Amino acid sequence: MKVPMTVKGAAALREELAHLKSVVRPKIAASIAEARAHGDLKENAEYHAAKEQQGFSEGRVIEIEGKLADSQVIDLGKVVNKGKVVFGCTVTLLNIDTDETIVYQIVGEDEADLKEAKISVLSPLARALIGKNVDDEVRFEPPSGLVEYEVTKVDY
Repeated sequence: MKVPMTVKGAAALREELAHLKSVVRPKIAASIAEARAHGDLKENAEYHAAKEQQGFSEGRVIEIEGKLADSQVIDLGKVVNKGKVVFGCTVTLLNIDTDETIVYQIVGEDEADLKEAKISVLSPLARALIGKNVDDEVRFEPPSGLVEYEVTKVDY
């Protein structure tokens, strides 16, 4: 199953992948070569540290390549905004009880970051919002109790 990802999320992963391959890999290779030049590898802490760093870096390269291969990049710039909450959109919600307004972007699981107001498409709130339209009411029950929102704006 393809995992949804925004254009920005895919670009960030591609940028990280390019950095790992073009900057980090050569640095680690140079560190390993320098440590080998010191002689006995059994008790060479620099060599073991560099090999460990290489393992982490290569693991991340494989992880990113897998995520990009298994992703479906969704570009909302090509979709006509009809006021419907869909993956990748930014939705403005009005808390019906408190009149507080909150804004979230619905993104892929790896892109989610509450500090940046980005929620995962797999989160309970995003699931409740997907498919709703402007002026629809949404009932959402977090652990703190039932909350009702009104969708006031949807941006693509």
